[in-house]
Amino acid sequence: MRNLKLIISREYLARVRNKTFIVMTFLSPLIFVGMIMLIAYLSMLNSTDQKIIGIHDDTGIFAEEFKDGEQVQYLDLSEKDLQLARTQVLENEYFGLIHISPLNSISGKPDTIEFFGKETPGFGTIENIEKTISDKLTRKQLIDKGIDVSEIDKARADVSVDIQNFSGEKSSKMSNYIKMFFGGAAGYLLMMFIIIYGNMVMRSVIEEKTNRIIEIIVSSVKPFQLLLGKVLGTSLAGLTQFVVWVILGSVLLLGLSTFLGIDPMAAQTPATMAMENAGNPKINQLVIDILKLPYASLLSFFVIYFIGGYFLYSSVYAAIGAAVDSETDTQQFMFPVILPLILGIYVGFFSVVENPHGTVSTIFSFIPFTSPIVMLMRIPFGVPWYEILISIIILIGTNFAVLWLSAKIYRVGILMYGKKPSYKELYKWLKY
Repeated sequence: MRNLKLIISREYLARVRNKTFIVMTFLSPLIFVGMIMLIAYLSMLNSTDQKIIGIHDDTGIFAEEFKDGEQVQYLDLSEKDLQLARTQVLENEYFGLIHISPLNSISGKPDTIEFFGKETPGFGTIENIEKTISDKLTRKQLIDKGIDVSEIDKARADVSVDIQNFSGEKSSKMSNYIKMFFGGAAGYLLMMFIIIYGNMVMRSVIEEKTNRIIEIIVSSVKPFQLLLGKVLGTSLAGLTQFVVWVILGSVLLLGLSTFLGIDPMAAQTPATMAMENAGNPKINQLVIDILKLPYASLLSFFVIYFIGGYFLYSSVYAAIGAAVDSETDTQQFMFPVILPLILGIYVGFFSVVENPHGTVSTIFSFIPFTSPIVMLMRIPFGVPWYEILISIIILIGTNFAVLWLSAKIYRVGILMYGKKPSYKELYKWLKY
């Protein structure tokens, strides 16, 4: 136990005293906050940048249907020749020109609807043009057939389905998207932490093996203790770095947003949404859904699954580091390690969102190599406590098994030099 404490202390201090670790610990929040502020600033510029789009309507019925908005202004150039209209748009550097050809006498529709511009318009711009022309054509054809459009408008009925469970608890249609966002963010964040800190363990092992320090260390410490101490020490260093990131990032984000007058949060907070939309039941229900999310459970289980997932994968990373002589040689082993993490993300976004309690989602939330990600994505949708308990028990049991197997590879690999092992040789090392 004394040797284990010494190894943990050594690994922790070696990490936190490293110049690169110190620089990145304090520099990363600056980069992250700077990116957020830059995106917020560019978004503000983009929202104030108004596009001018010319309209050359040969039919004479569509130009007035295009209404100016906050980001777009329409200019009717129908009285001019098409070529003159194009020249004016080009010389004045307008965003583009919409050309609507005369109506076809048979189909009653324009033969061509064209958009001229230096740049390809966005999806929303094209969709708005198509919808405006389509709605006008529909109303025109109904009128031509003698149908009273005003009566159709009066008869149009908006239907809204109220969603609630059998106990009477209500939710909105956007509830699943909210849960998907929070669960997906937690799962993706966990995957990134596992990869980042797992690589730190692997590089540490490779560095000691390359410098031949490991030969001296194993003379007085068991390989299992060395592996466990390295994983624990590096995890504490990573946790320290993460805490510093959160504190510095929060302080910098608050300070810069106040100093520059930029709001880094584009979306409104639930409180302001509730105050501004007090009479809108849909918005109120959306705010209630956001506030009802199990934040405490999500945060608690994030820590549990981070620790479980990190120990599981860092043991594998340590075994890989012991089996090779350089970081370049690790490439052949990295894909099988990262594949379950990628699979967990894909299952989470394509299966959990559609059916969080389905067979696929449930099975992958029990598989230890994917459960840290998939289960975190399921928790916002409500998961029975016994399923979470089973998942955690399986994850802990697998941690011990993988740690034991990794230690066997570690014991042989740390003293092997000058040869890149194959999967067959790794299997033999497990039998020693």
